[in-house]
Amino acid sequence: MENHRIFKTTFASVYPHYINKVEKKGRTKTELDTIICWLTGYTQEALQHQIDNKKDFETFFAEAPQLNEHVSKITGVICGYRVEDIENPLMQKIRYLDKLVDELAKGKKMEKILRS
Repeated sequence: MENHRIFKTTFASVYPHYINKVEKKGRTKTELDTIICWLTGYTQEALQHQIDNKKDFETFFAEAPQLNEHVSKITGVICGYRVEDIENPLMQKIRYLDKLVDELAKGKKMEKILRS
């Protein structure tokens, strides 16, 4: 497997950037946590545990209870790549999260973000 720097970056170090991104656009940390938990299967408490223990992205996704069954409905371009075409499974999961954060920041309704 390719070894990208982001894989060893702690989720806790990126999380505040996600919060800033969505709050600048009028969204909330609660909404952000909702989409992260929807994607990963973490409870709010388990998500906080991952943050508090400074787990890297590789561990964050490896320990995720279950990727949402509707994850294949997340499509589109993020960082110049079509998220559905990314071959590395871990990178794809990270980009799914990036895509959801972008959608939240762009003002999409939660129902659409959560593919319900």
